[in-house]
Amino acid sequence: MVMLNWFVRDPTPVLTGPRIVLRAPRPRDYDQWRALRKRSREFLKPYEPRWTEADLNRRAFGARLWRGRREAQRGTDYSFLIFELTAAGEILVGGLTISNIRRRAAQYANLGYWMGQEFAGRGLMSEAVGLLLPFYFDTLGLHRLHAAFLPHNQASRRVLEKNGFREEGYAESYLQIDGRWADHVLFALTRERWDARPSPAGR
Repeated sequence: MVMLNWFVRDPTPVLTGPRIVLRAPRPRDYDQWRALRKRSREFLKPYEPRWTEADLNRRAFGARLWRGRREAQRGTDYSFLIFELTAAGEILVGGLTISNIRRRAAQYANLGYWMGQEFAGRGLMSEAVGLLLPFYFDTLGLHRLHAAFLPHNQASRRVLEKNGFREEGYAESYLQIDGRWADHVLFALTRERWDARPSPAGR
């Protein structure tokens, strides 16, 4: 495995909600991560860039951890794994990333996420995105968060709409998914809409 410099603090926070916790990946997560990605391969294949068995090996996971820590230190990307809190402990259910953070006049980034097949449809991703937003707007102080999904992906649309995102456009051949360039629906959440959200008591 690629060696990590554990003497340098990882600035990725640990975010805890009623049912889940978000935190940066750690070496001990490898077995759970590999098993979940492998079990969910056919489920995820239509929604992700093409990947192979080699992308699931321990060396690739170590490289992913090293790259994620370096990017978080630079303030350009933050990678989280999503764990469900159960009586048996933390169970990995998916992942979430803030990527391509831009400062200066832009002040935006991109949101991406994936969910293991057996955990889909339970509202866990909606909770995960909601848990991330205070960190994004209040801690990082950014102004817009962008997200994109395939036009037929109604589950992803629901996740974003539940968290206040709005549709802003349609992009032809936007991302390469499963080996082909695919159209995407574009959503975003602005600080103005975030600040104007109902208080928790009013929800």
